[in-house]
Amino acid sequence: MDAMTKPTDVQITEINYFFLPVEMRMPLKFGAESVRSVNCLRVAVTVTGINGNQATGWGETPLSVTWAWPSTTLSYAERYDAMVAFCHELASDWSSATTTGHPLEIGHHFLSEILPQRLEQFNATRGAEPMPHLAALIAASAFDIACHDAFGVLHEVDIYSTYHSQYLSQDLSAYLTPQDAGINFDHKYPEDFLLEKPEKKLPVWHLVGGLDPIEAEDCNGDEPRDGYPVTLRDWIKSDGLNCLKIKLRGNDANWDYERLVRIGNLCIELNVEFLSADFNCTVTDPAYVNGILDRLRSEKPEINERLLYVEQPFPYDLRANQIDVHSVSERKPLFLDESAHDWQYVALGRSLGWTGVALKTCKTQTGAILSLCWAKAHGMPLMVQDLTNPMLAQIPHVRLAAHAGTIMGVESNGMQFYPDASKPEAEIHPSIYQRRDGHLDLTTIGGSGFGYRVDEISRELPASYKSTRTSE
Repeated sequence: MDAMTKPTDVQITEINYFFLPVEMRMPLKFGAESVRSVNCLRVAVTVTGINGNQATGWGETPLSVTWAWPSTTLSYAERYDAMVAFCHELASDWSSATTTGHPLEIGHHFLSEILPQRLEQFNATRGAEPMPHLAALIAASAFDIACHDAFGVLHEVDIYSTYHSQYLSQDLSAYLTPQDAGINFDHKYPEDFLLEKPEKKLPVWHLVGGLDPIEAEDCNGDEPRDGYPVTLRDWIKSDGLNCLKIKLRGNDANWDYERLVRIGNLCIELNVEFLSADFNCTVTDPAYVNGILDRLRSEKPEINERLLYVEQPFPYDLRANQIDVHSVSERKPLFLDESAHDWQYVALGRSLGWTGVALKTCKTQTGAILSLCWAKAHGMPLMVQDLTNPMLAQIPHVRLAAHAGTIMGVESNGMQFYPDASKPEAEIHPSIYQRRDGHLDLTTIGGSGFGYRVDEISRELPASYKSTRTSE
């Protein structure tokens, strides 16, 4: 094992991973595509400490092909198969990595040194449409999250109690570069940007998909009859919702405006206070968004007041599409989501006029923590957005939101699309897999690592794949 600089340092020694299929009860629309199922990558990472002691941690993420890799040339199956093939390669890379340290240090080295090369090599051998960086991040995230969890389990501490100098060999200046004079990351650690007292109860956002029925009249008879709500009206009433994220098309201004107005009128009737608009990277001209916002402000001021922020209207490849968006953010706070791969993309977005950042654990825990620190240092508000996280994936997701200090709670929509998928986990953590009075309650989460309490969860896993460090 490489020389360690802290007595708490670890090295990854074994990887086990699984693919868990999940069927949706309702279709979920991403841009031009709709999906009815997803496969989740679940990873178990074993780490070894300086004294040879070992522990295993867990990470999970949905392999959300349509979100990470929109395409008009490749089928869903072709993209999914490519992501799975990439997962196999990443497992070998993670298990053979020689980096030691805290998971933030191991993860940063992997993301900055290994992942770009692996993706370049992978795409060079395919001869087809290249896999985007965002899809590679999703595949890497479960390994990274599991490493963070394993570190906490090994040292019998909550992982969020380790983001400081006792466990980290370097301060944030080793990772982050400020954009403004007067901002300095010297002698600063992630704990300086995390809430000292994390939230135990979070306001929760509901996703209104482009295909979701608003009222009973919108149903076509094919909707599930499984005891869960179907229409938006019923969801609001059953879960006490107070925050709605509205998926829009981005290529049909009249449809987008009427969708906002119709949902906004329902919110006025049912006293729902907060809305956000998500254009899912389909807009190329700020005038499109500005026109909708100006019309809303002029014709429907009460709905406009409820619109808290606008999310990612423009293409996710920020470096290839450097659109000046100051005119949009002058109207409403404008949040990066798909474009916020890491803090450097956040910095680029800020220079173009983006004002906030939507963090996601599916872009890795390491990347989320570093982006959080950079954004907070530069006065950018935060949200934590969902990737329709079921099962274990839900727990690091809500814990990030609890520690980040978001502008309004957390998005969580797994219970809309596959509530039964998380039944074993919900036996132990019922109030993070069911929304009550418009909130999620995190009080059942506890113990070491992310606090999964995984030994108490009766989850049957499929056959695993394994990658082990070879003796050196």
